[in-house]
Amino acid sequence: MKVLALAASSSSTSINKQLATYAASLVENAEVEVLDLNDFDMPIFSEDREKELGQPEPAQRFYKKLGEVDAIIISYAEHNGSYTAAFKNVFDWTSRIDMKVYQNKPVLMLATSPGPGGASSVLAAATGSAPYFAADVKGSLSIPSFYDNFDMAQGKLTNAELQDKLATVVAQL
Repeated sequence: MKVLALAASSSSTSINKQLATYAASLVENAEVEVLDLNDFDMPIFSEDREKELGQPEPAQRFYKKLGEVDAIIISYAEHNGSYTAAFKNVFDWTSRIDMKVYQNKPVLMLATSPGPGGASSVLAAATGSAPYFAADVKGSLSIPSFYDNFDMAQGKLTNAELQDKLATVVAQL
């Protein structure tokens, strides 16, 4: 099984990238590719820019990457209760290629933050809109207080209850 893991964040120290990568490592016998959102940098989307640029090559590559795998694990960072600007921009450009951005792939949607909310607002928005973008959401999970529940040196969850919940949703892929 080919699994694509990514964080909906452009941070070089993204805790969501760490979570997505860790979750992907739990998929048995998976060939995992971890995407960096910074590899898909584009101008801010607008209809005027779309008329000028058409479908930018980074958006085409992102769409192709999603189509080449068997499953997708995405972990959402939350900025002011919503998507990061970097992710929203890549997503907006890609959705102009095809509204079915996720191409009916099985998707696991995660989110985390340093605080107790665990980026649950953006996760709710992502899971709520997923059917419109052809995501077959197999499970979702918010991890609160990331630094209290994740061992950065070992790259894994330390909270047994959260680990069990993550293993359960990962098993749905």
